[in-house]
Amino acid sequence: MTRTPSMTWKAGHDVASRPWQGRVRDYDLFKEVAIGFVVVAAVTLGLAGIFGSPDEPAVTFASWSSSDPVDFASTATAELGGTSDTAQYGPPYNDTQGATQTVGPIDLQSLAGVRLPIDTATAFVIAPLKTLPSVPPAVARWTSASAAQKARWTDAYAKALAADTGHSLPRPTAGEGPVPAMIASLSAMARSGGLDGALAGQGGFYPLNRTSAILFLGDGQYFQNLAANQHLTGDQWGMMNETGNTPGQAWLWLFSFFYQIEPFASLPNADLVVVLIMGALTLLLALLPFIPGLRTIPRWIPLHRVIWRDYYRAARDSASTGQSAIASSAASSSSGLSGTSERPPSAPRSETG
Repeated sequence: MTRTPSMTWKAGHDVASRPWQGRVRDYDLFKEVAIGFVVVAAVTLGLAGIFGSPDEPAVTFASWSSSDPVDFASTATAELGGTSDTAQYGPPYNDTQGATQTVGPIDLQSLAGVRLPIDTATAFVIAPLKTLPSVPPAVARWTSASAAQKARWTDAYAKALAADTGHSLPRPTAGEGPVPAMIASLSAMARSGGLDGALAGQGGFYPLNRTSAILFLGDGQYFQNLAANQHLTGDQWGMMNETGNTPGQAWLWLFSFFYQIEPFASLPNADLVVVLIMGALTLLLALLPFIPGLRTIPRWIPLHRVIWRDYYRAARDSASTGQSAIASSAASSSSGLSGTSERPPSAPRSETG
């Protein structure tokens, strides 16, 4: 039986530790690196040109409020009334009851609690309006009203916006209170580009925290329509980079895969289920060398022998050569012993006198 040679450096008699006896040729490292860089760059640019993500301009509140002012106003009204997706999301933004996804007792969303508290009315509407040189009087009227009165105002204006089929905001009525004036001021602020800066400045001295802006954009239909046009929604399998003509995030395909098939596609807690599945698969992959049965798959399906076929071919040749040498040496020894005979002892010479 031929023993598979070990690759460990401790075994001095194995193939891996023997000097190379094959053909030797010169190797120019700089030439190989240069050729490799040029080839990889050409392939990357070619694939980027064919399959790359389009270089779309950044989505801003200025473009949103100018392209679809009614949708912007409807979203801002929902933020003001606390009925938007963000306002009812639950942790880590608020403590809305029943908003989290659970699997039995597992509730990962509530595990860390409300770490980024966001009051959508204050963060997305009131606070930006207060940064204007002249704060609209409607803000003071809104802040002094009761919660029930605020709900009646936002509900009335939301219905007016829903019935509006044009491109301009509906005419305000008395039953809508200060809401139309506040939304009109916020829309003008967005078209001027001031709302982007006001939301970015909520994160501190450095305007690098885009959480509020992204949540506000995500609550509207405008941002979702842009995603659908680029085939990026959950049922379209789309993936792209934020900007730049480079290949998209192909590594997300496995996450997206589960959202396309049942029963995951229709589960109300699909996000948590997919996260748990991916976590289990990742743990399984990490522990693969320690799991009996699974760790012997390479023996059943020896794909590695195809990949490293040159090594295993050399190992077999070396083993065959070694066995042939041993057999030849044994045969020579046997033949030498059989061809040599011992002289029988001579008969004692008789002495004659």
